Amino acid sequence: MITEIRNNLYKIEVPLKGNPLRVLNSYFIKSDDKELLIDTGFQTEDCLDALTKALAELGSVPEHRDVFLTHFHSDHIGNGHLLKGPGRTIYMSEIDHRYVVNFRKASEKNRRSRSVSEGFLQEWIDENAKSNPAWRYDIQFEPEESFTCLHDGDVISVGEYVLKIVIVPGHTPGQMMLYDEKDKIMFTADHILFDITPNITNYNNVEDSLGDYLKSLKRADGYDVDLALPGHRESGDYHARIAELLAHHEQRIAQALSVVKDNPGLNAVEICSRMTWSIRAKNWDDFPVSQKWYAVGETLSHLDYLRLRGKIKREMQGEIWHYFAE
Repeated sequence: MITEIRNNLYKIEVPLKGNPLRVLNSYFIKSDDKELLIDTGFQTEDCLDALTKALAELGSVPEHRDVFLTHFHSDHIGNGHLLKGPGRTIYMSEIDHRYVVNFRKASEKNRRSRSVSEGFLQEWIDENAKSNPAWRYDIQFEPEESFTCLHDGDVISVGEYVLKIVIVPGHTPGQMMLYDEKDKIMFTADHILFDITPNITNYNNVEDSLGDYLKSLKRADGYDVDLALPGHRESGDYHARIAELLAHHEQRIAQALSVVKDNPGLNAVEICSRMTWSIRAKNWDDFPVSQKWYAVGETLSHLDYLRLRGKIKREMQGEIWHYFAE
């Protein structure tokens, strides 16, 4: 459950019950007068108990503990307000903080509305709200919480670690990585994962999530990294993985375009059902509803990417968008 990675730097494995990701990698850095806990799991008893026990075992002093939330997904932010020490701060990117505190509920409502217009059934949305852990264990921070909003290039120092903020929009609009130049360590959060592919979905008020992600990957490749510390699963070769992710999305973009060309007039759900997915299900009908939600969201990010570059177009027929090659 606890792994010492470097001097005063630890990985804490936090169980994510009911989620295919299985475990969140939370990271803890300590010094004599300051501590930093990076990401905090769902707001569930299991996650909070695992982190509380691990922090006690590591001799954490709550009065020294700040919390760093790499992005606003609920498996990362759930216990931030509970594990922040008295008088301490919660770090978030200014972009994701604004989303969480000011307009998250409205944005999610708009996203659900768009999903219906793309062919997602309302009954699936209703079921997803009950069964998807990311929705069931979501939280809404209060504006009066003690936040420090961060921007690209800001620096946080904890003992011997000097951590530079790298904003990498894509997985969320304000996803952050942390870079220690001296030791060539990059905390990649969910921007770069090594044995699963980060979900890139459509967000309201974001025109081109996939385009943002690909641009962020290319920028991330410019950092000199010897050790990558991801938000889930195991680590690997940082630069090789970036190349794999870029190639993966090139293939997915080509596949989405091929489906549209071969089947003019499909809606996004129908396009999604004809694409290939790495999931333990015999066919689209057997997909759990929560996985249909993520798959359709990712398909929409690829359709947006193609539409904005003049490769496809969409037409409203009735109340549903249908897609055609240009």
